[in-house]
Amino acid sequence: MNYHSHSDPKVTARFGDALLASLAPNGGLWMPDKIPSFTPEETAKMGAMSFADCSAALARHFVDDRFRAEDLTEICRDAYNFPVPLKTLHGGTLDAATPEIADEYILELFHGPTLAFKDFAARFMGRAASHLMKSSGDKRTILVATSGDTGGAIGDAFLNQEGINVFILFPKGGVSKIQEQQLCTMGGKDSNVRAISIDGTFDDCQQLVKDAFANEQMTKTFSLMSANSINVGRVIPQSFYYFWTSLQIKAAHPGLPIVYSIPSGNLGNLTGGLIAKQMGAPIERFVVGNNSNDPFIDYLKTGKYTPRPSIPTLSNAMDIGRPNNFPRILDLHNNDYDAVSKVCWGASFSDEATERHMRRVFTETGYVMCPHTAVGHLAMEAFSKDVDRDFIKVTVGTAHPAKFADSVERIIHEDLPLPKPLAAIMRKSKRVHVMPPQLSALADYLALFA
Repeated sequence: MNYHSHSDPKVTARFGDALLASLAPNGGLWMPDKIPSFTPEETAKMGAMSFADCSAALARHFVDDRFRAEDLTEICRDAYNFPVPLKTLHGGTLDAATPEIADEYILELFHGPTLAFKDFAARFMGRAASHLMKSSGDKRTILVATSGDTGGAIGDAFLNQEGINVFILFPKGGVSKIQEQQLCTMGGKDSNVRAISIDGTFDDCQQLVKDAFANEQMTKTFSLMSANSINVGRVIPQSFYYFWTSLQIKAAHPGLPIVYSIPSGNLGNLTGGLIAKQMGAPIERFVVGNNSNDPFIDYLKTGKYTPRPSIPTLSNAMDIGRPNNFPRILDLHNNDYDAVSKVCWGASFSDEATERHMRRVFTETGYVMCPHTAVGHLAMEAFSKDVDRDFIKVTVGTAHPAKFADSVERIIHEDLPLPKPLAAIMRKSKRVHVMPPQLSALADYLALFA
């Protein structure tokens, strides 16, 4: 598969080069030249595979000749060694053989090592990059901005990878207590993963990463590589779970339309879903849930896109006022507003509405949602009121609620037991560097480890 810059189709690269370069030379986002499509027979065959093997089969169409089929199988089986469950609010699970009488599911994407959906993309990306670098002997410095879960997933995926240094930028006071502990305890004092607390917003962190890549001297000196969703290696793997789970749902509920609701910030998760749909995944539509940072919702309603400074909310990982992947969504739909609005429906919700919803769902069903998942579920409820027919509702669960224990416990008035991985990190000492949102300060810090 070849890739092109979204801002100039003449700027091209192979998958491995796009992965390691992160951005195109002209600053554009890499996009696949062609979205693969499959026959009904091929789709049925992939639906019968395990998730890991289906992912490997899909990945073959997006990589280049430096990846053999057996390499991809090994990468995906190692990366995806955890479940991808579809659960009902009342504790049931989807079973294609004997489906529960239910029309609503939560796709729990938080059973990986850092308990967030970012593990899917990060673990594939880390192993793909490592595969390339083992053969080339190259070194890379990874810069990643995080509003919550991305940094933890990237840090875990690249921890102890030879020849790679990882620097995680997060907004000071802008992530949950547990998320910050997770970011700041990766490995020992000589770890290749380091956390940087930026005295600013997530948009400041994201802008620092963009500015670093736009600086030719920094890019060359430190061999920079991004692991944010500006990197196409993050976006492509997110299509895998939409493709595979929609086939499982179709087998259990033949004939019914399937709609996914995605709590959205940087729009990478939605982009992955849209790619899956274009590959032939049986998904009719996507519902997009935003918090008060909702420029994409405004676009869906008006056709006008106006990015703006982000504001802090309860669902902090979605506090993004300038979503990076918006240009990719336009590129996938030939910059046609009508095409985007036909497949995407959106709504935004306040913190107060989110809290009420989390409390109500817990009281009525016993199911505990993180604030982000709750925003997605609220959006699905709102969408359902506009639809006068039966369909299967799938809300994407993006993070384990215990990652936001302070907020969740306050809202539902119950204590949450910490999963073992989180309990272990809470006992570790933090290592973090604090700096202002200045490119010179970032360059000086990177130079200490070059």
